[in-house]
Amino acid sequence: MLIKAQIQIRYNLHVKCEMSIMQYWIKEESRNIVFKHKKKRDTSTYLFSNKDLVRLYVPLIIEQMLAMLVGLADSIMVSSVGESAVSGVSLVDSCFQLIINLFAALATGGAVTVGQYLGQKNKEKAGEAATQLVWFSMILSLGVMALMYAGKGLILNHVFGQIEADVYGHADTYMMIVNASIPFLALYNAGAAIFRSIGNSNISMRVSLIMNGINVVGNAILIYVCKCGTEGVAIPTLVSRLAAAVIMIILLIPKKSAQAKQDSTRIYIKKSLHYRANWHMLKSILLVGIPNGLENSMFQLGKILVLSLVSTFGTYAIAANAVGNVIAGFQLMAGMAASLAMVTVVSRCVGAGDYEQAKYYTIKVLTMAYICIIVTVLFTFAVLPLVMKAYGLSYEAQSAAEKILMLHGIAASTIWPVAFTLPCTFRAAGDVKYSMIVSICTMWICRIVFSYVLGKYMGMGVFGVWVAMIMDQFVRGVLFIRRYLSGRWIGKKVI
Repeated sequence: MLIKAQIQIRYNLHVKCEMSIMQYWIKEESRNIVFKHKKKRDTSTYLFSNKDLVRLYVPLIIEQMLAMLVGLADSIMVSSVGESAVSGVSLVDSCFQLIINLFAALATGGAVTVGQYLGQKNKEKAGEAATQLVWFSMILSLGVMALMYAGKGLILNHVFGQIEADVYGHADTYMMIVNASIPFLALYNAGAAIFRSIGNSNISMRVSLIMNGINVVGNAILIYVCKCGTEGVAIPTLVSRLAAAVIMIILLIPKKSAQAKQDSTRIYIKKSLHYRANWHMLKSILLVGIPNGLENSMFQLGKILVLSLVSTFGTYAIAANAVGNVIAGFQLMAGMAASLAMVTVVSRCVGAGDYEQAKYYTIKVLTMAYICIIVTVLFTFAVLPLVMKAYGLSYEAQSAAEKILMLHGIAASTIWPVAFTLPCTFRAAGDVKYSMIVSICTMWICRIVFSYVLGKYMGMGVFGVWVAMIMDQFVRGVLFIRRYLSGRWIGKKVI
């Protein structure tokens, strides 16, 4: 009887224990279901819907594609002047890329600041930040233009190394004219960044369409009709950037005094010729702009130094490298568009203090970038023979360009997004020093050092230079993934 009672007690305890466990499990599952439901519901209230992302991303891709197509058209049309003209223009363009990156970095700082204020729903301060960005960009650009004219001889004679006399002549002509476009380029970049920060990339796309249309038509008229040389490419570049800057400023200035307050979907700059620096706003802009500018500038400076190495391999190598850069840019246009979109989206999330959304959109934008890059790379592989034929390069230059682009296409589809798009999340969050340090270190250690090791000392030539570039991208990608997973980029807002 005692044994039966003990068995019964043990059975009851077992049943009670199982019931408790079951109840706990049911309770936890209910919580999980509620959490999942809540998470799903929260996703629907996120700042950007899938439709919003498409509206932001697609115009950016089109804008990047227009820029690449114009670059391709420029190089093809100037090739009719001669291979030395292609080389001269490409050398100056590589130098100008340093300036373009400088003002793009400043514009990014402005976009992050405006975006974070918009995330806080503070439209007034967002407009003030936009005003400061435009004015500061204009003042800085005038100084840069003066320095470029003053240092033209130094750049052509020393930075590019030993170049042939005919290449020098074309480079000198092109640089003399295009230098005047620097202020207009800066204003266009500032305006485009402001419109992107409010999620309206359609405007910057349309202005880009006008600018690039003027450029292409002008090139065709001056080169093929007027039989101009290198100036036939330079003059349309100047005119197109002037037109783009004027249009941007007109769109950013409210037509009526009350328009800026009434239109909730737009950001306007102050309609005044009197500029008063707001150092607090400028500090926020420069907090992102300076490290990003240093990163971009050092990156481009490294490319110029590598280009001076390429120039020692001969005119064929310069031409192959120039063509490779144009088509490689086309392969990456979706990734560059994704980088711009990442800044817009993540800065808004950070301004709202919602880092879960920031993480969500980081993965989403990266996924979009990978899909689009793979499609673009496959397309370039398919049309590569036709493009090579259009350039009319020598056999040696064409062979080198084809090898370069096959290698780059593979890297673009695998490594590039985590190396260059992912750090835009850090910049949008205000964590700019880490990406700057990593980018500068990998640039000098991997790209420059190994360019000389592989290209010069191991005899791989221009192909070795591009192998070193891929090594740079790989190291960046690994380090940026680690940074993202660590979460150390969180909590570093600029405002």
